[in-house]
Amino acid sequence: MTGEPAAQPLLQMALRVEQDIFVIRQRGREVAAVVGLERQDQVRIATALSEVARDLLGTVGGADVTFHIDAGADGRYHLLADLAPVTPLPDGQYQPQSGAVSRLVDTLGVATVEGVTVVRMSRRVPANAPIPTPERLAEFRSELGRIAPASALDELTAQNGQLIAALDEVRSQRDELAVLNEELAETNRGVLALYNQLTEELEETNRGVVALYAELDEKSAQLRAASESKSRFLANVSHELRAPVTAIIGLGRLLTDSASDPLTDEQGRQVELIRSSAADLLNLVNELLDLAKAESGRIELDLSDVDLRPLFGQLRGTLRALATRPEVELVVEEPSAPALLRTDEVLLGQVLRNLLHNGLKFTERGEVRLRAHQQGDRWTFEVSDTGLGIAPELHDRIFEEFYQVPGATRVGGTGLGLPYARRLVTLLGGTLELTSEPGRGSTFHVSLPVGGA
Repeated sequence: MTGEPAAQPLLQMALRVEQDIFVIRQRGREVAAVVGLERQDQVRIATALSEVARDLLGTVGGADVTFHIDAGADGRYHLLADLAPVTPLPDGQYQPQSGAVSRLVDTLGVATVEGVTVVRMSRRVPANAPIPTPERLAEFRSELGRIAPASALDELTAQNGQLIAALDEVRSQRDELAVLNEELAETNRGVLALYNQLTEELEETNRGVVALYAELDEKSAQLRAASESKSRFLANVSHELRAPVTAIIGLGRLLTDSASDPLTDEQGRQVELIRSSAADLLNLVNELLDLAKAESGRIELDLSDVDLRPLFGQLRGTLRALATRPEVELVVEEPSAPALLRTDEVLLGQVLRNLLHNGLKFTERGEVRLRAHQQGDRWTFEVSDTGLGIAPELHDRIFEEFYQVPGATRVGGTGLGLPYARRLVTLLGGTLELTSEPGRGSTFHVSLPVGGA
């Protein structure tokens, strides 16, 4: 590397004989102390100087030693020691015999200063040291000039003192390190104990989770078995009830037939009550059978391209007879052409018929309206009414089996229509949702994919 021309040096010395090594070490330590290096750094740079001086004395016969202060690229001041060999270095390179020398200083290498090859070492001056102004540098030179070089014996004594101090410091550090190691070992034991405790707790938690999952699986299996048993029970009971109920309706029709013996008014009312109750029971039986069939997954889809306009016309004609209240109007809006949807026409008709029937039952005045529109790849059907409305907290409950909104039982119903309708819509690949507020009527939204389930 190439060095900048140095300013006026703090001290210059010559290395020619073995005795000079002791003097260079002493003077290097004194220079380091004058410029403000800490005690340990003083010893480090003095030791590095003596090692490099011994190498150069043995290889090139000596060197001229110069000390000066220079500002580094990092904005800090550095104490530089340049050793200019009296004869050229072998191959122009220098490598200390002891690798530890380089660790005693910040930098150590060969540099060229004003055309002269030197071995340069540096040590950074502490930030709290006096700023080396020209006046301060003059004071340094003056102070170094007043210090007389000590003898080899004095320097050896000083080195022994430094060695003893270093050994004391090493022993102190060793004791501190032993204490730290013991504390670390204690900490490690605590961490290991905590880890073992956490591991045991985690294993216990895992065992609890596994047991919980096993219990959940068992409960799920029990629920599936109970659901299957309920479906079989509903199907069997409903099937067994259908025949006698149908027979009761038929007998009631025969009793009121004009070809039969005439009945009194009271007998007529009683027979009509029997027929009405039997019809309600038959309707309940049919709904139970439909629900059991849907839950068991035995409903198979018959998908086809359905034109909604004829389907809406059929619904309009079928349900108009149920709109017996003059205060309630049934409105079925004609969907705009082309109104094609790939779905199961029978199941879709059952869903819409169920929703319209519910609207007509629970609406005392106003209208029940069916409309449909396509948005992207989905068709949306809306069945709205102007009835009493349903509170938000009951929106999910009305899709539960046998549940009826409080106050609505007076109009009849079994509470099975909406659960069955939602299952059919799910089977068709869609969703059935409710929007309603008390006093503002209700709107059921059926969303189905255009391409089918």
